[in-house]
Amino acid sequence: MENFDLVKNIAYLEPENSFSAMAMDEFCTMYDLKCFTTPLTNIKQIVEYVEQNPDTLGVLPVENTLDGTIRESLDCLIMAKNPNIRIIGELILPIEYCLLSKTTELYSITNLIASPRMIAKCQDFIKNEMPMHHTIIEAASMFEAADDLRNHNLTYASIGNRRIAQNCMLNILKENIHDDKNNKTRYILIGDVETTPTGKDKTTVAFRTNNTPGALLKILNIFLENNINLTYISSQPSKTNPDEYIFIVNFEGHIQNKNMLKAIDEIKPKTSYFRYLGSYKTGIEIKL
Repeated sequence: MENFDLVKNIAYLEPENSFSAMAMDEFCTMYDLKCFTTPLTNIKQIVEYVEQNPDTLGVLPVENTLDGTIRESLDCLIMAKNPNIRIIGELILPIEYCLLSKTTELYSITNLIASPRMIAKCQDFIKNEMPMHHTIIEAASMFEAADDLRNHNLTYASIGNRRIAQNCMLNILKENIHDDKNNKTRYILIGDVETTPTGKDKTTVAFRTNNTPGALLKILNIFLENNINLTYISSQPSKTNPDEYIFIVNFEGHIQNKNMLKAIDEIKPKTSYFRYLGSYKTGIEIKL
């Protein structure tokens, strides 16, 4: 596709009220997308679904400040059979949890419904700001905890994100109750869409070097000689041969820039594998 006008669907990681769904909402706003949405159970399904449906985009998490790179997303993108499926956008989403309830009065909350994972992430708040003798009812997920509030009186609250609060028509009694205030996830938007330079772009490529001394250094020197600023480089074992490594590199600029094209033309002969993974506007952090 040459633009976003032909997009009819966007796939993301379920459940409906996940942070991936929140990232999807932000991408839809960013690119003025008005389309159907499809929740899927895993990253591989999303990439395959986008490959099989040319009018579909996909939302993938690629990096978290606590857990690091989400390798599966990049692996599936690298292994995609259609080379036109690329990264076309990115954003950084704060992972924030809130205290939710049917009531608007924080002081009346004496009981909590939450999943064990949410309890672990909000220990300081539960210990220091909840009543000493509060009751905790465990739930399987954020959504089930919020849904279960219907069965309890106004002294009960749950832990969830803003999307759950909106969809379940609950009040946010307190924001940012999680222990780690710097928890953020980088999401990418993938699809068969041609992007145009914005002046604030980055490009991602993946390659495997030839098995010769100094092979990686020679490639890095090409970036230097073409005045290209690298912003990220990592390596991971190849899916096809564990003795070989795939390098993933981000650098400033768009593939349509002359120095980018020149650098890539010089790099390709020095690699045993090369894949262009997309040029896209550098993502901003979303303010929730």
